[in-house]
Amino acid sequence: MHAIETEGLRRVFRRRRRGLFGSREDEGPAEVVALEGADLVVSEGETFGLLGPNGAGKTTLIKILATLLTPSTGRARVRGFDVESQPLEVRRRIALVSGGEQAGYGILTVREQLWVYTQFHGLPTREVMPRIDAALERFGLADRARSKLSKLSTGERQKMNVIRGFLLQPEVLILDEPTLGLDVSAARAVRVAVREWVREAPARSVLLTTHYMTEADELCDRVAFIHKGRLLACDTPDALKRRVSDRTTYRLETDAAGGPSGDGLLDGIPGVAATASTDPAAGRTRYVLSLADEGAIGEVVSRLSAGGVRIRSLRSERPTLEDVFLAATGEGLGDGA
Repeated sequence: MHAIETEGLRRVFRRRRRGLFGSREDEGPAEVVALEGADLVVSEGETFGLLGPNGAGKTTLIKILATLLTPSTGRARVRGFDVESQPLEVRRRIALVSGGEQAGYGILTVREQLWVYTQFHGLPTREVMPRIDAALERFGLADRARSKLSKLSTGERQKMNVIRGFLLQPEVLILDEPTLGLDVSAARAVRVAVREWVREAPARSVLLTTHYMTEADELCDRVAFIHKGRLLACDTPDALKRRVSDRTTYRLETDAAGGPSGDGLLDGIPGVAATASTDPAAGRTRYVLSLADEGAIGEVVSRLSAGGVRIRSLRSERPTLEDVFLAATGEGLGDGA
């Protein structure tokens, strides 16, 4: 059974032409297409990333899957249940966490708020309280359990929001920009918790939307780009990056190897294209290496060592998911509207 499946999913928003009191609204298209023919399959046990800039359609798709919006045309199913005709069955099997969410009551403590949330879903208190305490410990919030929500930092509040999703032990966890606005430490804690939660039960599935490419690269088994409402280029992160380049680039700095081009020390190594420039004043030679086979770097190092050249630094440069997005759309991730 698929965790999520959509077919020809389309969502159109219609603009009102006049304001509340008859005033003319700003000119613009009568319709805005937020999703256009989205076909998506997320397998059971998979962590799937949906990547794109703000305004690309990520949240619209999430809201349809969470039964908060209906599609204009097409179908969407979660664990085999249709989001339009069987919304209650879908809701029993999912949990949704959104970045920047301000849900909660400021007068309640963290522990009280999490308990109240479980009661909305009819979970027994005896069952959920140990679960709440374990989750607070996992996220480093155990010492804030008796703090009121109004006293929490942005990062602490978002951690609590993520905990809410875990408490329901859903079959499908939907994370919509879960680390939005978090500092590095808080974002890392969220990612670690997601990985651990998935490992605990192989049938659990995660749908993650984000515009942080490194986050998707770290967490996701497969990713798809969404651009102007359309889904593009779905595959594993490594396979997508190979579409941009099947070669690995290294930047290498050595002691001056003599001559403006490094004396051709690396010429003739199979599968290696090298350019070099020597800066006599700094006493350095800098190489840019393009390798068809990453294992060829061993021969590069051996060749330099045999020539008596000391290596000062060596680093690889691989294509990123952002490079793939740019190649697929001609736009950067900051270009969304």
